[in-house]
Amino acid sequence: MALTRARWGGLVSLVGAGPGDPGLLTRKAAARLRAADLVLYDALVDERVLALARRARRFFVGKRAHRHAMAQEAIHALMIRAARRGRRVVRLKGGDPFVFGRGGEEALALRVAGVRFEVVPGISSAVAAPGLAGIPVTHRGVASAFFVVGGHDVAAFASSIDGLQADRATLVVLMGRGRAAEIGRTLIARGWAPGGPAAIVVDASRPLQQVWRGTVADLAAGRMDRPDAEADTGAATIVVGAVVALAPLASAQDEEPHVNYR
Repeated sequence: MALTRARWGGLVSLVGAGPGDPGLLTRKAAARLRAADLVLYDALVDERVLALARRARRFFVGKRAHRHAMAQEAIHALMIRAARRGRRVVRLKGGDPFVFGRGGEEALALRVAGVRFEVVPGISSAVAAPGLAGIPVTHRGVASAFFVVGGHDVAAFASSIDGLQADRATLVVLMGRGRAAEIGRTLIARGWAPGGPAAIVVDASRPLQQVWRGTVADLAAGRMDRPDAEADTGAATIVVGAVVALAPLASAQDEEPHVNYR
């Protein structure tokens, strides 16, 4: 996205941090972090990513399970004020800033304020988490489409999948870990096969990544292998569809060598 024209000398970069591993950052994202004066970062952003912003002041402004470190309007005001003072601001979000990240709201607020901004896309967990677990979201002869939906509000989830033909596409649910059983029951009630494959990927791309595989019925019944305590607060991505059964095809992967991203 081209930089917007504005009257102010600063710049706000709405940056996607990807699923966690700093090696999955874009080169532009890394460059913006290294040059930043101020970084406003969300929950689940990896410390190794934040470490790239050596010279910046860093403030946590994330939201987790209805606990907000800062109201959205206050985030807008902070970005605008800093940019008007000529600062280089990075608004750092997990995944991609425009995928359940309120990046659109922030872009609109910046445009209305006449502040120069740009969008630096990131890899969304919607495709990264399944891929890192060996699950392709599309596969010839198995699934030709995938549908991404938020799972933090079950009523909104149910409304979103109404009209979606059961078991004909891969379903990827973000932010649904705490309501996984309700999501499973909702799927069965709308015609999804109880025996259909399902998976939950926790802490995708991180050293503690874990994958649970089972069926939609297992999901609905809450029968899942609990993640290790260390990873219990990690982000989770739910994947439902025939592609989950293909995961063993990519299960044997060489251990990634250690890389110092600093």
